[in-house]
Parts: sequence; structure tokens; C-alpha cells
Amino acid sequence: VSKQVLEQLLSKLQPLCPSEQQFLQEFFWLGCDSLELQALEVRVSTVSSPGPLSSLAHPWPEEATTQLLSESFSCLEPELRAFLDSCNKVHPLGCLQVLVTLSDSVFGTWGSSSAPPSSFLHALLGNVLLLAKSNFNKCMGTLCKEIEEAKNPSRMRGGILPCVSHCQEFMAFSKEVFRTSRCRGEMDNAQLRLASSVFSSSNSLPSANLKVNTDMVMMENFHHIHNFLCQKNIPCLEGKKREAKQRFRGHMEEYVTTYLGQPLGRLEHFFEGVKACLAQGVKEEEVSFQLAYSKQELWKAIQKYPGKEVKRALETLYGTIHKYLSPEENLLLVAWKAMEQGFIQQYREFEKLIQRCCAGAGIALDFTMEHLQSYFNSLNMSS
Repeated sequence: VSKQVLEQLLSKLQPLCPSEQQFLQEFFWLGCDSLELQALEVRVSTVSSPGPLSSLAHPWPEEATTQLLSESFSCLEPELRAFLDSCNKVHPLGCLQVLVTLSDSVFGTWGSSSAPPSSFLHALLGNVLLLAKSNFNKCMGTLCKEIEEAKNPSRMRGGILPCVSHCQEFMAFSKEVFRTSRCRGEMDNAQLRLASSVFSSSNSLPSANLKVNTDMVMMENFHHIHNFLCQKNIPCLEGKKREAKQRFRGHMEEYVTTYLGQPLGRLEHFFEGVKACLAQGVKEEEVSFQLAYSKQELWKAIQKYPGKEVKRALETLYGTIHKYLSPEENLLLVAWKAMEQGFIQQYREFEKLIQRCCAGAGIALDFTMEHLQSYFNSLNMSS
């Protein structure tokens, strides 16, 4: 509505002010130099005036036109400024539409009867445009601050963060508003600033307010941001799009690493100790002589995880992921595939450590790679 009213207002002013300016200049000979006055004398004397024109008038300075027009339209600039203030109150993002409309008018891209660059109207609209830019910058500052300081719902269960949804709505709205405009500089800077605020806000997400793993929430949100930026194709945010993809992958890796320890927790703890011994210089054949990492302790850990228990643990883990991942992002298969790859890699690492440190002892995990793959296949089919 603000955009339509402003366009209608400008459509009335654009023919009126320049025609008034032209009338004043011609009627009062404003801005004429001596040569132009002599030409006027010749034209007037040939019609009726016997005396020189210079005896009736003197050239006025260029500022006289501006002064007369300022007096004639003394209420115009205050009224335009008041209108801009009203737009800001009616709609929180009305300043975007006002900025685009005024910019296009000042720079000659609005309508077919734009005022020439030297006109009084052009100068007046330029002053009002500075106010529109100031209002726009204030709006963006407020929006970024709100995003950075926003508090997420108490005990959030995951899904898309409010700050991400808010940013997405703004970018979709602004892309449509600025679609045919040339004033891309302000919008590009604003979108970069806003995206940086969203990334910053996500970094400071307090895990205490979440019922789920923080990496799960970040994984979903950066996946959502990346998909949105791919769809909208905003050139100035190409760097942010790449960053969102990297952050998505990084959080997914952290998420998988965190949950890998659940199905085989005691075995993982045992082999982490074995790797620490090897890193400290203990020979492979001597690791089993360490009391905490003896063959007896390894047998005890292995007996905790027969095949049926591993399968049950994987089913529980799958159910947890299914419960907390939001259906909108459809990341269940992606996350579970990454979990499967990580689990298989972990299994192979355990086997290699047993071969290195307990060679010839006849010790092996209670389940094989074929068993493990069958567990995952059954879960994949159920999804």
C-alpha cells in the first residue's frame, strides 16, 4: 500500500514541479546570461517594445529559481518526510518499498516522465532519499539486533530456529521488492549483514535450552539455510551459501561422532584407551599387559555386546533420531546413512586394534560385518 501511494504521489509531482520550474524561469528570465538577454531583447523589440530589455529586467542568479520553488512548495518536503515516518509505523519493512520507489525515481528508472537531474524536484527527492536510506539502515540494525539477541523457546525440541525463519521471510520479501530495482548496493549489504547475524546467533545457541543434541539442531538449520539460498540464487550470498553447506556437514559429522558411542559405549571406551597407549609409545604386543587393557578386560567388554544387543541398540538409536529430526528437512535418511558409514568405520577400527594388540589370541567381536550390514538394512527398509 505504501509503495502504491508513493508512486501515485510521485506521478502527480513529476509533471507539476518541472512545469512550474520552467514557467518561473521563462516568466522571470531566471538564470539568463547576457547573451540570452540580448536575444530576448531582439525578439521583444520586433513585436512591441521600443526600449532595451535590460532597462526593464536584470539577470537573476540561479538560486532565485530554487528559492521561489522552495517557497511555492514549502510544505512538500516536510509532508514527504512525515509520509516516510507513517510508512515505517504501518509496516515494519515498509522502508524497503519506500527506498526502492524513491531510488528509482531519483535515478530516472521510475515512470516515463522522471524529473531531469538539475530540477528542483530531483534535488528535493534526493534529500528525502537520504532519509529513506537512513530509515532502512535503522530498520536493518534493529532486525539484526533482534536476531542476535533472540531467545529460543524454552526446552526446544529441535526444528528450524525462529531467527532462521525470520531471516528467510525478510530475504524472500526483499528479493521481490528489489527485483526490478537498480539500487542493489543497499540491499546486498543488508542481506550480508542479516545473514551474518543469523550465523552468529546460531553459534551462540545455548544447549541448555534444547531437549536434543545441539549438533542435530545446527545440522538441520544450516541444511535449511543452504537449500533456501540455492532456491533464491542471491549472488551476494554465494559465500554464505558455501559456508552453510560446510557448517551443515561439520555439524553432521559431530552429531554422528557423538551418537556412535551409544550402541558400543564400553567397547569404544576400551579402544580409546588402547589408542592412547599406542600414542604414548607403548608397543602393540605390550598393550595387553596393561591391567585396564588386558585380554580379560577386552573379553568382558565384548561379552556386553552380543549381536542381538547391538541390533537392539541400533534400533533405539534410530528411533531417537527419527523422533527429534523435523520432517520438513527430510534428513532422516541422510543422517542415518552417515551413522551407518561411521559405525562400519568404527567396527573396522576395532577389528584392526584387536589384530594389532591381541594377535593369535582368538579374540573377535560377537558380530560380524555381515551381521552389522543386515541390521542396518532392516532399519533402512523400515524407514
